[in-house]
Amino acid sequence: MSQKVAVYRKEHFNAAHRLNNPDWDEATNARVFGKCNNPHYHGHNYELIVKLTGEPDPATGYVYDLKLLSDQVKETIIDRFDHRNLNEDTVEFKNLNPTAENIVVVIYNLLRPKIDTKYDLQVRLFETPRNFVEYPTN
Repeated sequence: MSQKVAVYRKEHFNAAHRLNNPDWDEATNARVFGKCNNPHYHGHNYELIVKLTGEPDPATGYVYDLKLLSDQVKETIIDRFDHRNLNEDTVEFKNLNPTAENIVVVIYNLLRPKIDTKYDLQVRLFETPRNFVEYPTN
């Protein structure tokens, strides 16, 4: 029987964004995205939870060194997105609408190459205390 254990690392970052589809007119963008379409942008205090699942190492008892995971998240995600305008300051969202759904997939895709594939990776992103997304949804 597998003895897989999930470990979690919680981080946060602050970022501004504007939800907008450049193929739509202003009225359609305003109707679909509401306040999130503010042409002067708006910000969120994002809470990020990174989950790794694997078997504890017999020598250390760790599934994964959480200090290492913290460093990887900081270098790969926090340093890239914290106190940034996602639309204007990041390559990832130059042509991708920075919805929570798109942000969580981007974060996953940035982290996945940094973490050995023997670990299952899942990312949960809270845009507000009541609105959050998760990828993948396994």
